[in-house]
Amino acid sequence: MDEERAIRSDEAVDNPLSVAQAILGRAPLFDGHNDLPWVIRIDRAARGDVLAYDLRRVHEGADTDIPRLREGMVGAQFWAAFQPTSAPHPSRTTMEQIDLIRRIEEAHPDIFLPARQASDYARAKALGRIASFIAVEGGVGLENSLSPLRIWHAAGVRLMTLCHNESLDWVDSATDAPRNGGLNAFGRAVVGELNRLGIVIDLAHTSHDAMRRVLDATEAPVALSHSNAFSLCDHPRNTPDDVLRRLKANGGLVMATFVPGFVSQRLRDWLRRSRDAYGKAPLAADPKAQFSELEAKHGVAPKATLIDVADHIVRLVDTAGMSHVGIGSDYFGGASPIGLESVGRFPHLFAELVRRGFSERDLEKLSSLNVLRVLRRVETVGKTLRQMRPPAIGRLEDYPGA
Repeated sequence: MDEERAIRSDEAVDNPLSVAQAILGRAPLFDGHNDLPWVIRIDRAARGDVLAYDLRRVHEGADTDIPRLREGMVGAQFWAAFQPTSAPHPSRTTMEQIDLIRRIEEAHPDIFLPARQASDYARAKALGRIASFIAVEGGVGLENSLSPLRIWHAAGVRLMTLCHNESLDWVDSATDAPRNGGLNAFGRAVVGELNRLGIVIDLAHTSHDAMRRVLDATEAPVALSHSNAFSLCDHPRNTPDDVLRRLKANGGLVMATFVPGFVSQRLRDWLRRSRDAYGKAPLAADPKAQFSELEAKHGVAPKATLIDVADHIVRLVDTAGMSHVGIGSDYFGGASPIGLESVGRFPHLFAELVRRGFSERDLEKLSSLNVLRVLRRVETVGKTLRQMRPPAIGRLEDYPGA
């Protein structure tokens, strides 16, 4: 055994990328968040047409396509059915985005396996495909009713980010004024029904108080599908230490993200001049062009790097524990850290973690084992709860005190 450790140590020094690729070959990456469906929707040429967008070719101006998913050794992906909170028809738009994800699966059945349970990861791996999981990003599409949750579940949704950049009538956002003390009575009903359905509750984008209130109420593990350590970068989208520590008892996980302003404190400070009091950026059709305009006004911005992301992973592991950390890139067609410009770069991040002394087993946990454990537990809790209680019904106004 000592000799085996020595061989791995030599490899880590001489060729960490090779070691990382071998690890990801055994345990392909399960990424927690990617906004490709929105990128396809707003693409000026494709306008939501998956075939017209043509995922089989490399998109030099974007970050996600089939060739680079393969290069990045991605084995499973949560695709976000995202919309801005201000979308005029939120329920309709959510369904359109779920449909777009399903059309990605249908357009490329040799690449993507529709995945609706944790066991589909292994099935996809055996077939040489990528397990395609559906997430809803933002509960605005509920329009303050519990019923859509069951329709979304029937359509394949297995993770829900409770809100986006704005507070809703029942949950507070990290980047908006609080209205609900974190979570109100209707919000607790949403949490309970997500538990019953076996949908992972995602606390990325919720306020720190909302994170705490959900952890008080949930009967299943939660995820923070794209969030970093607040102690390293004080953007409100990142997770405070007390919440990270609570993930151990809850059984959940935090998934380190690549959004530069959530990674680098220096960049976070530079960006304050263009952000509101809550750190929220103005919504832009072309985030890269928006950032270029800022640099033209204020000079070259500090850069976030792959090394900074690795620092966050180390801090998350030190605080939450190795069994409670994953990767949630949040590739969205915008700026990325140097060294992580596309989904093809995941092995390079793992190579850096190899250099830092992470064991092969720990990196397998980080790549996929931790998120699969959470999915399995959420499925088990949901199955039990469905036998114990009926569907929760009603709207915001039906929950006194909401």
